[in-house]
Amino acid sequence: MTSNGMLKMSELAERSGVSSGTVKHYLREGLLGDPAEVVRTSRNMAYYPEGYVERVRLIKRLQEERFMPLRVIRELIGSDPATAVRLVELEDRILERAIEARESGRVSRASVRATYKLPQNVLDRLEQLEILTPGGRGYDADDVAIIEAISRFRAGGYEEKLGFTVYDTLRYRDALGPLVEDEVKVLLGRLAGTVEVERAVEIIASGAEPLRELIGAMHSKLLLAALRRRVSSIPD
Repeated sequence: MTSNGMLKMSELAERSGVSSGTVKHYLREGLLGDPAEVVRTSRNMAYYPEGYVERVRLIKRLQEERFMPLRVIRELIGSDPATAVRLVELEDRILERAIEARESGRVSRASVRATYKLPQNVLDRLEQLEILTPGGRGYDADDVAIIEAISRFRAGGYEEKLGFTVYDTLRYRDALGPLVEDEVKVLLGRLAGTVEVERAVEIIASGAEPLRELIGAMHSKLLLAALRRRVSSIPD
């Protein structure tokens, strides 16, 4: 190490826990910051900021734990890797809390069948479509809510002989997918680096129920508006 805290390539690689080739690849991909930070003393000798160590470790972590491609990592860390670290911590805590909640509230398959009396072939098909994702201990709370909703649909007259099938759930899944991706991006982008991780987790958790109510209410308004448009378009 030089007197001003800069590192040789071999030192940077050793402290980062990767090979020199990996560090050079990150440099070529523009992942380690401003090239002007690198001090070149000759054609074959250069010194790198000590801060590159944590940045290399972060990149490797995102590759190995999140399976992120380098182009995505480049966009994520930008010029502020500290915010990227907080973003990763926030994602980890949200996922950890969600897993804890789901595992603690699982309901056995037998209990669900006895309560809602959906035909087994319907449950099987919903699993094949990955609308339901039960584990070894049964269904989580969201699975149960979906099963209950489908049971109520069928009780209200949404019958297969009229064309209503489990495949109708795909329409909602496909529509909600991009919305949820955008929601996650907005939430994490606004909260990471702005508030502490635990407070951010609390904010997101507190919004789950109001969000369901908001989506339900907006769906009702849009449905009514669509029906009105159809009625008004019918010639007298």
